[in-house]
Parts: sequence; C-alpha cells; structure tokens
Amino acid sequence: MAESPLEIGGVCPPKFAAVKDAFAANFKEGKERGARFSAVIEGEAMLDIWAGQADREGAVPFSDSTLTPVFSTGKAVMAVLIARLVEAGKLDYETPVSHYWPEFGQNGKAGITVGQLISHQGGLPGFSPPQDPMIWFDVEATLKALCEQAPLWTPGEGSGYHPIAGGYLLGEVFRRVDGRSMGTALSEDIAGKFGLDLMIGTPDAYAPRIAVMQKPTTAPDLGTLDAIKQAAFLDKGSAPAGKGSADWRRMEIPSANTHATALSLAQFMGIVASGGSLQGQRILSVSTLGQATRERVYGQDRVLPFKLSWAAGFLRNTGLKIYGPNDRALGHSGWGGSCAMADPEKRLSVGYVMNKQSAYLIGDPRPVGLIDKLYGCL
Repeated sequence: MAESPLEIGGVCPPKFAAVKDAFAANFKEGKERGARFSAVIEGEAMLDIWAGQADREGAVPFSDSTLTPVFSTGKAVMAVLIARLVEAGKLDYETPVSHYWPEFGQNGKAGITVGQLISHQGGLPGFSPPQDPMIWFDVEATLKALCEQAPLWTPGEGSGYHPIAGGYLLGEVFRRVDGRSMGTALSEDIAGKFGLDLMIGTPDAYAPRIAVMQKPTTAPDLGTLDAIKQAAFLDKGSAPAGKGSADWRRMEIPSANTHATALSLAQFMGIVASGGSLQGQRILSVSTLGQATRERVYGQDRVLPFKLSWAAGFLRNTGLKIYGPNDRALGHSGWGGSCAMADPEKRLSVGYVMNKQSAYLIGDPRPVGLIDKLYGCL
C-alpha cells in the first residue's frame, strides 16, 4: 500500500518554501511523529506550519491547537517573568537571594545573587545527597532540602546547568516577592491577556489537547561523568517520579513542565526580539532587557558538555550557533528537541515543538536545520 502523502497545515509564504521542504524531509526520514515550527518577525507570524500525529495510534492529527510539554524550553519563559519583577523594582539581579528569602542563605549560600542563580552559577543542579524522586511533588520539602544543602562548587566560579532545581528556587523567589506563583502570573499578566497557549502547570481541562510524547531510546550525552552531573541528571531522585503524568502536568515547575504551542512560544519570545514589546504593549524596558540578556558567565559548563554563554536565564547563541548565525540570538532548548529563540538584530523569534523526542538536551538537528533554512530565506 502506498504511503499517504504528508499533509502540512498552516501558513508558509513561497519565500519560505525551503523551510517547509526541510520540515517535510524530517517526517520522510522518520525523525518526526508530530511537530510545529513557527516564526514571528516584528510581531507578525510570518511562518507557521504543522504536521503529523499527536497520539500513539495515529488517530489524532497534530494541529494548531495541539499542546506539547516543552521541558526546559520553559526556562526562557521563566527568564522573562523574573525580568518583569526586575522591571517593577521588586527584584535586583545583583542582590543576594537570601535578601528576599533568608532561609536560602544556609550552608555557604548567603552571597549567591539572583543573577548567579538564574545563570546556573549557584552550585545547586540537583540534590546531594540524593533524595527520593517523590520529593519533587512536595514543594515545601524540596525547598527545605535545597536550602539546607551546600553548593556543589563555589558559587560564581563557572556555570553548571540546573535542570529542575533552579525552577523551584526561582519560583520561590518569585512567589515571595510577587505574592503569586509563576504559573499564575504568566496566566494573568501575559498568556491570558494576549491569547497565548502557554502555561506553567497545566489544568486538567487542557489534557485532551496535549500530544503524547515518545521518549528517546538513548540517554543524553553528558560527557565524562562526575558527582555534579550525577546529581543533575543521573541519580534516582534527579527528576520527579513515582506519580502519574497528570500529577506532574499539574505541578508548577517553571524549569521543566511548561506546555505550549510553537506559535505561542514564538510570539512570547517576540518580547525579547522586538525590544520588550508584545502586540504593541510594553512588557519590558530596553534597560531591563539589556540586564536580562547580557552575558553573565561563559565557559565549560559543569553539567552540559559544552562551553556555554548564560544570560539571566537565557542560553546565548555565542559559540553554539544553534539559534541561527547571529551571536546576539538567544533562547532556550528543552529535552528531546523543543526550542524557543529570539534574534534582536532580525527582530525574529521562533518556536519549535514536537512529540518524538531525541536524546539532545540542546542543539537538536531538527530545529537547528529549520532555523538555518529560515535565515537562508530572509
């Protein structure tokens, strides 16, 4: 029986035909099950395509309403939310976290600044000693354990990617200063107001729209393993486990369980690409955006096997070239392939989501290839 032709939905002007062709090739080569790629230029959605299946059985098409878990891509959302509090004068990147949250300052952490914590310099990439994976479902217990823990390296002496713990810590800083959770603030201040399908902690009502994820068959490449990488990714308690996916989905973990569409990610990252505005309304000042996006640390990361340039929660493109050719581009990627990026020089922002995960933590060839094709069309 002949294979059914791939149906690609959405909008793709002729000038972006090379992107659509590359998108189709990923399906033809078996690299995708369901996916969406969206590009926004100067606030306007110029390219938005999707295809494939959202479920295991092939009965539910991947559509413009399909939501996917984007894992660490949500850290870019978290970065903007923290910047909003800096903009409001409620937070300062150069002030110690313990100023806002005294309990955090235990065991050698009193001097860790907000800027160091959000740029993965705090030395808390995971639990040491290891904890039961169920602890993540008890926010109070998780925060207590992290407050009592000593840093795994001297804070400020290089970065070490904080996969999950950083979201709990920054989420608590946000809550203490703002009075709301990050998920609530995102919904009330941005997502609900501007009609974005973007949420941290996803209510049960959205469950029918969420794509079923196909996990990778191999583990991420972390390079030479040590105790720091073990705590971040490999210990039994390095990630939430022991409850069902619905419990995880409902949790507000700003670093790990954002659900979104590619278009909403691209629109949201337009805040960064367009100098702080969304749909013509000011979200961040140019000054605050500059603080949020400047390089805070560069060098060999202690967790990920790359030399990385970290801003205040954003991964900068310097040296990586995973977000196009421009060094000033930045964003974040998520386990398995998703990403969101912004290029202030081109006033361009991009979102990519999928439900067939790869082993890549950053730099999945699928979005890298699509972004490169996009730049070739501009």
